[in-house]
Amino acid sequence: MRTQFSLGERHDAAHGIDLAPMLDFVVNLLIFFIVTAVFLKESAITVRRPTSVDAPPLKPTPSIAVLANGDVVMDGLSVDVRAVRANVERLRAVDEHTGIVIVAEARAPMGALIAVVDQVHLGGVYDITFSTKE
Repeated sequence: MRTQFSLGERHDAAHGIDLAPMLDFVVNLLIFFIVTAVFLKESAITVRRPTSVDAPPLKPTPSIAVLANGDVVMDGLSVDVRAVRANVERLRAVDEHTGIVIVAEARAPMGALIAVVDQVHLGGVYDITFSTKE
């Protein structure tokens, strides 16, 4: 049995796949994702490192300790978090360029530490040094 083909019905079997519609679709997707992308600016804290290790501090820096149970100790006295602002304002009245050292124990709750930092900022001091103790 022999198959007969007429001359008008012949097709080339090796003409390939047309990629133009797929490329158009990919370009449209790319444009869609670029237009709908959300660009966020990440906020961060600035950390100033000491410039010299050999330079001793001129005067002692007041410190605030945050204990593992969430208590706040300032000048050797246990104080409420809301009283930190008043004590910082008192220290700032004596020396306008004073800095604060916040010493937190290893298991101190982060909420208490952030509350102390907020109260120090509200007291007008932005030069804060963080330290830890175990």
